[in-house]
Amino acid sequence: MSEKLTISQLEQYLSKAAWILKGPVDASDFKVYIFPLLFFKRISDVYDEEFEIALKESDGDIEYASLPEFHRFEIPEDCHWKDVRETTTNVGLAIEKALRGIEKANQEYLYGIFGDAQWSNKNKLSDRLLIDLIEHFSQYTLSNELVEPDILGQAYEYLIKHFADLTNKKAGEFYTPRSVVHLLGLILDPKEGESIYDPACGTGGMLLECVDHLKEENYDYRTLKLYGQEKNLTSSSIARMNMFLHGIEDFQIVRGDTLRNPAFFEADGLKTFDCVIANPPFSLKEWGAENWANDPFGRNIAGVPPKGNGDMAWVQHMIKSMNSTGRMTVVLPHGALFRKGAEGKIRKALLEQDLLEAVIGLGPNIFYGTQLAACVMVFKQNKEANKKGKVLFIDGSDQVRVGRAQNYLEAEHVNQIFDWFKNYEDVENHVKVASIEDLEENDYNLNIPLYVEKIIEDNLPSVEDALADLKQAWEESLIAEEKFKSILKKFI
Repeated sequence: MSEKLTISQLEQYLSKAAWILKGPVDASDFKVYIFPLLFFKRISDVYDEEFEIALKESDGDIEYASLPEFHRFEIPEDCHWKDVRETTTNVGLAIEKALRGIEKANQEYLYGIFGDAQWSNKNKLSDRLLIDLIEHFSQYTLSNELVEPDILGQAYEYLIKHFADLTNKKAGEFYTPRSVVHLLGLILDPKEGESIYDPACGTGGMLLECVDHLKEENYDYRTLKLYGQEKNLTSSSIARMNMFLHGIEDFQIVRGDTLRNPAFFEADGLKTFDCVIANPPFSLKEWGAENWANDPFGRNIAGVPPKGNGDMAWVQHMIKSMNSTGRMTVVLPHGALFRKGAEGKIRKALLEQDLLEAVIGLGPNIFYGTQLAACVMVFKQNKEANKKGKVLFIDGSDQVRVGRAQNYLEAEHVNQIFDWFKNYEDVENHVKVASIEDLEENDYNLNIPLYVEKIIEDNLPSVEDALADLKQAWEESLIAEEKFKSILKKFI
């Protein structure tokens, strides 16, 4: 095939792969098998493409064309896609061998990237099923010439969302609605050369949004330095593959528990970044409270969050991860704005440090797997002079398109919320710029209705008009009664 693949061809191609797995494999596990195979096919095809270019340059010198310096990734002998395709028995074992071989040959970049799927489990994955899957993936050549990284990346994002739709259980763990991610990117407004950090990066969507933001502004996205940490093995592997498939080179994504063992350090402690962005797991129960009082990383800047709820641990970790001019956006459940006790004390301390710039309430039921309404909190290390001692409150709860099973934050809603954020002025029923005195008066409770009061237009008539209407209605009823009596007399 010599024509470039379209996005819709790629989407259908990936959906069909999921369909082949249907039955023996649970929908929530599709991603464990499909993402590694797609990445394996891509790097094999790119290797062949690089080999052909070097072969042509060297007038057919095979040894020359095989040199590692001509290849983005090395593929050892018997570990290429075509080696697996030629296998007809113990196919799962052949896949495992190839994936481990590629990881070993590219330790610096690909160590552990293919995850830990049990390819050789014949009860789940028969040879017949794997042959069908390999043949399905073999129908297209995924070389750079035929599939640009951007298009492949978009198809990949489609597949991540597709799995969220299929499973819809705990899907929020690895997929945040694109529109919410886009809103966070607009607010954060990353610039060329900046460092971006997501401490709960999932499959990498927030980091890639920052890349897209620069692309849309016609800036050089390759100057960004991307960092992410993710506890879930499958999600962290997908995030790394996702970066490569989008053509991103300068990134570090580490698997690990951010709150217990943060991954990034500088000489004097935690590494800090220009932009910090995240949608961490809501109200995490077992988050590591036992270590927080004497946190070795100095993140206990405002207090110890409750043992059964890690929301404010994420917030403090992210604040500590901002550099001296840093800014951050974080998605949290609404409860983080008003829960009392330890969280109330933390809010008070953070507000006294004047780090919070804005609180944005989003509409209900727009996240996969939960009907909860979420909010966005925006923090800045150095707020602009006109914003010091103030917090912007935005009630965006009505900025949704209501659907049957789920609500949707459309482009028009994102733009409206962002305009309110940018304009930084009161808007009746929607936006309020609150002073530190207002916050103090409400005991540092950030519940949005305390600040954005809804003015209900009742359209009720005045007392005089109401009495006039009543008098007219009374007179009309008397006339009707007389009329009824006269008609009745004719029948008596």
